[in-house]
Amino acid sequence: MTVLLTADLAVPDAAARTVLEGAGVLVEGDVIVEVGDAAALRAAHPEAREEALGEAVLLPGLVNAHHHSGVLRGTAEHLPVWQWLEVHIDPMHRVLRPEEAETAARLCYAEGLLAGTTTVVDMWRYMDGAARAARELGNRLVSVSYVGAHPDHDYFDSLDDNERMLREWSGDDRVTPWVGLEHPFYADDAGLARAIAMAHEHGTGLYTHCSESRDELPDWRARFGAKPLVALERIGFLDAPRVALAHAVWLDDEEIGIAAAHDVGVAHAPVSNMKLASGVAPVVKMLAAGLAVGLGTDGEKENNNLDLFEELKTASLLAKLSALDAAVLDPWEALAMATTGGARMLGMADRIGRLAPGMRADVIAVRTDTPRMTPLIASGPYENVAANLVHAVRGSDVAFSMVGGAPVVRDGRLLTADLQRLIADARAVVPGLFARRAALAGPAASVEG
Repeated sequence: MTVLLTADLAVPDAAARTVLEGAGVLVEGDVIVEVGDAAALRAAHPEAREEALGEAVLLPGLVNAHHHSGVLRGTAEHLPVWQWLEVHIDPMHRVLRPEEAETAARLCYAEGLLAGTTTVVDMWRYMDGAARAARELGNRLVSVSYVGAHPDHDYFDSLDDNERMLREWSGDDRVTPWVGLEHPFYADDAGLARAIAMAHEHGTGLYTHCSESRDELPDWRARFGAKPLVALERIGFLDAPRVALAHAVWLDDEEIGIAAAHDVGVAHAPVSNMKLASGVAPVVKMLAAGLAVGLGTDGEKENNNLDLFEELKTASLLAKLSALDAAVLDPWEALAMATTGGARMLGMADRIGRLAPGMRADVIAVRTDTPRMTPLIASGPYENVAANLVHAVRGSDVAFSMVGGAPVVRDGRLLTADLQRLIADARAVVPGLFARRAALAGPAASVEG
């Protein structure tokens, strides 16, 4: 089927800083075949079924470059990252059941789709369930198994679990499995070596948290005798086919240079970094060095929502505040992080992140008939489309989402699942999960909020 998406405006490629007026995106099957003037496309393709979105701006679907599914929203608060992991998160992983993990993934993917996220990098457990959830809901998933490869951290998924995902899901158009490690500290030397070897063997990416907290740095020196990126380079971690690091808050200039030399991608999660008091990642320096920097929400428990539009605004403002320079990380640069930057980080820039011929038809439409998008000036010296998208829009302004040519959200309503059922299912698993966690970890982990 040929579909013509039309809207008042389109931003096909944030990196190109272009706004099209009277825009059309022609889709055949799961691929974009033409982008241009709506009237011309309508005349040239009378067979196309038109999806007229009117007062809206068409964008490529957003890429959430760092995310953890879960159902702990609002119940794991007020602690710095390592204590937060010890008190709240690790005990949850010890008692988490597969059906609970899948239920959490379904609700999180629905929340993302409703807010314009069409591709999500989910570091989560029992990833078969997450893959099923993505297929049902319709989003793209880069599955990163939440692996512990150390005797002290054997309550996560194992490298065996991760390797089975690689065997069974590789080649799927919607689900792309990577090798994951919760953190290099959660793997012994043999585990690190095997994770690196798996990435090479399967020709896939290797993803981990790194340099999230300043408190990590002495531990890196104690274990490896070097700062994080120097250590990872020495052990061959950065030689995997593709490497992505979540957070990377405390990288110095030398480490940014090492990351650039190895084409390492970084997932920037500013709201999480603020909430957990982790610090301010040097994203302006990373971008200047040519790193592929994507934007991520992190999980519902450390954000506490999955709205990448909120993340766009926070990333831009945090960079300005930390540099005391109102000109840094302008709206176009921020918007690129959530689209082309995330696509580059994942090695998917030939498929997602732009509206262009040959790209997957992952398209969203953001309403422009709102106070938040008023005034709206599409061209000239006062053009403000990107500024409004970054600094004013919320995820709830997304009216339409399409993934691979299939609509998944229309008029702000999820088409691929019953949202109220997903909410009810998530609420149903919470009491048992919390009770088991409290029984395991004692009173400290049962203090919610």
